[in-house]
Amino acid sequence: MPLDPEVAALLERQKGQPPRSSLSVADTRQRLRDAGALAGPPPSLALVEDLHLPGLPPARHYSPTTEAGQPVVLFFHGGRFFSGDLESHDTVCRLLAISAACRVIAVDYRLAPEHPFPAAAEDACRALQWASDQGVPVAIAGDSAGANLAAVAALAHPTPALRCQVLIYPMLDPQGSSPSYAEYADGYGPGAIDMQRGWTLYLPPGTNPRDPLASPLYAADTSGQPPALILTAECDTLRDEGEAYASKLIESGNPVQLRRYPGTIHGFFTMPGTLSVAREAIHDVAAFLRLHLGPAH
Repeated sequence: MPLDPEVAALLERQKGQPPRSSLSVADTRQRLRDAGALAGPPPSLALVEDLHLPGLPPARHYSPTTEAGQPVVLFFHGGRFFSGDLESHDTVCRLLAISAACRVIAVDYRLAPEHPFPAAAEDACRALQWASDQGVPVAIAGDSAGANLAAVAALAHPTPALRCQVLIYPMLDPQGSSPSYAEYADGYGPGAIDMQRGWTLYLPPGTNPRDPLASPLYAADTSGQPPALILTAECDTLRDEGEAYASKLIESGNPVQLRRYPGTIHGFFTMPGTLSVAREAIHDVAAFLRLHLGPAH
């Protein structure tokens, strides 16, 4: 299928930028912060506050209401394990809080190469345990590398409070072995070289790429998982691994909704100010969260 016209226009505008693979770690991080503008202007909320909780990485709390007892969506940003932060995904988290009518807690997990594997996975697991202890329904979500961390935490700590998971074009296969990895390796936004760089910075030499804390795709047991919504982009190196994980969860008896968005690319979800397909995806995610979280009682 051809590229979505809005996506094609975006890629055309980006042609003058230096390749991501040529940027330093610091410049890569800045580019992702700058790309946050593609989400559009940040909407106002009743509550936005930074959290500093004992033993946990910094986090930011978004809520459309000041009422207590609302469900929580624990969100992990993308950025290939070495970029992304609370600022890069601020507007998206605000939109999710409004659309899903619940609190969103964005977790600023430790980044590679300063903090290689398993630091980010450990942060995700601790954050899920904290959220599960709050006495409200919890969802876990993330995009790209953040979706990896969400899946890892859901597998490692499937608590009764965890009602569902949302994995947005998850980054799951360090070996980059799928057909889409080759088919969309270059020219469609973040490509194969960019993903491989992320894995290289995240996984120390000698790490088993099939360690389930690094890649849930290779977990021996994926049974007993909460309902999952997995989003993939048609023209994305990571498309096939996300869909393979959906199949793995289904084969283990878990309820899964898989949605592939045609004509779009990796990263599209964070561009609702630019792409109508991103607004559609946010609507779909919000509907799924409302269905499974429901009103708190």
